[in-house]
Amino acid sequence: MEKHIPVLLNETIELLNINKNGIYVDMTLGGGGHSEVILNLLDKGKLYGFDQDIFAIEKASERLKKFKNFQAINANFFQAKEKLAENGIEEVDGIIFDLGVSSFQFDIPERGFSYRYDAPLDMRMDQKASLDAYYVVNNYSFEDLIKIFFEYGEEKYARFIARNIIKHRTLKPINTTFELVDIIKEAMPNKELNKKGHPAKKVFQAIRIEVNQELEILEESLIKAIDLLKPNGRLAVITFHSLEDRIVKQLFKRLSTIEIPRGLAIIPDELPLINLVTRKVVTAQETELSDNNRAHSAKLRVIEKNDK
Repeated sequence: MEKHIPVLLNETIELLNINKNGIYVDMTLGGGGHSEVILNLLDKGKLYGFDQDIFAIEKASERLKKFKNFQAINANFFQAKEKLAENGIEEVDGIIFDLGVSSFQFDIPERGFSYRYDAPLDMRMDQKASLDAYYVVNNYSFEDLIKIFFEYGEEKYARFIARNIIKHRTLKPINTTFELVDIIKEAMPNKELNKKGHPAKKVFQAIRIEVNQELEILEESLIKAIDLLKPNGRLAVITFHSLEDRIVKQLFKRLSTIEIPRGLAIIPDELPLINLVTRKVVTAQETELSDNNRAHSAKLRVIEKNDK
């Protein structure tokens, strides 16, 4: 299993502007890479780490066991505000979201996230969840398959791939990742198969997003996270594909803008809810790109809550 390397680590920590006595939340604990660096900067502060994947909780907890000011919580980040309230925490100094799948989840074949290992179709981050990749592939309608492949994977051959899935599953259930990869390849023209990159990447991404309902809860989770911030508290979000980044960008733009009616003579003195710490998206430097392939698609945006 490859070592989990957190992306945009230095940039994220610097822009979070860590207060050594502050309260911080890692909404996507994963391997605990970002959390470990934050904890090393804390004195009397504390960090709470959330992950819906119990394997991630166990792995990160082992890595961070030397820190007495760390608490892991096995829950989706959508539940974070309520879970923190149960621990007596109503506001925090900083929050990080590192979206997407942790590298170690890809590296465990039986989790079914990767098109590079032959395994049962699964892709659940929360192993207790009822919806899995097998159900999506074998039960979703032709129209629904097209929709998720096109919208979540931006796959231009969505219709052809969906049709081939329907064709094959009428003969027998599609059970494994390699079976699905072969079906995807069979539906694509040779010119696409000869291009750089794996031909199943977009479809696997789309199914993963659907299984884990990643986009449906993202905006509301970010709004709840901003509500958790103290005045001048900061929120950092790392995304890995355009759909996530678009949601984050549009939300941050909306919340950092005061709409002034046309023709109004007096400029309102109220502040927007947040300020943009990063006016432009932050991407990885060449040194990181050469060491960590996952960093190529990573984008970082950071905001600060206004002191009203």
